Amino acid sequence: MTWLFAAVGLVLGPWLAAVTVRLATRDPAARPAPGRVLLTCLLSAAAVGAAPVLAGDRPAVLALAWFGGAAVVLAGVDLASHRLPDRVTFPAVAVCAAVLVVDAAVVGPWGALLRAVAAGVGAYLLGTVARLVQPRGFGGGDVKLLGLLGLVLGRAGWDVLVAGVFAGLLIGALGSLLLMALGRAGWRTAVAFGPPLLAGAYVALALAAPS
Repeated sequence: MTWLFAAVGLVLGPWLAAVTVRLATRDPAARPAPGRVLLTCLLSAAAVGAAPVLAGDRPAVLALAWFGGAAVVLAGVDLASHRLPDRVTFPAVAVCAAVLVVDAAVVGPWGALLRAVAAGVGAYLLGTVARLVQPRGFGGGDVKLLGLLGLVLGRAGWDVLVAGVFAGLLIGALGSLLLMALGRAGWRTAVAFGPPLLAGAYVALALAAPS
C-alpha cells in the first residue's frame, strides 16, 4: 500500500508544484520551474507515501495522505513568501477531521477522536496567545497550522503532539543557526515557522508509528 500512495503523490507532484508557485506569487498564471516540479514530486511521493506507515491499515490513512499533500504546499509557500494560505490549511483541517470521524466510527476508539479535537483547539489557542505576545514573530497562518498539527498529532497522543512541536522548534532553531553561520541570515531575519513545524510533525509521527 505504501508504494500505491507514493505513486499517487508522485502523480500529484506537478499539480502541487503549480499550486505552490501560484499561491506564493499570487499569480494564477505562474508556472513552476522544472527543478521545483521534480523536487515537489519527490517530496509529495515521500509525504503521501508515508501515510500507510504512519497510520496503519485504517481509514485514518486518508487523513495523513491529504495532510502530506497539504504539508508540501504549505512548506513551499511559506519558504517562498512567508505565508501559510488558508486556502490550503482550512480544507486540510476539514478533510482530516471528517476522515478521523469515519475512522473512529469504523475502527475506534472515540477517545482518540476527542483527543484530536481537543488537541487541535488547544494548539490553536496556544498559538493565538503566542501571536499576541510576539505578533512579529508568529503570524496568523502559523496559528492555524498549529491547529491542524494538533488535530493530526493529537489523535496519536498528547506526547506525540508535544514531541512534534518540540522537534519543529528544534529543527527551526538549528536551521536558523546554520543560515547565520553561512551568512544567509541575521538575528532579525524573518524565519518561516511552517516548514520546521511540519518536519517536526513527521518526526513525531514516525516515532509513534504502529509497528
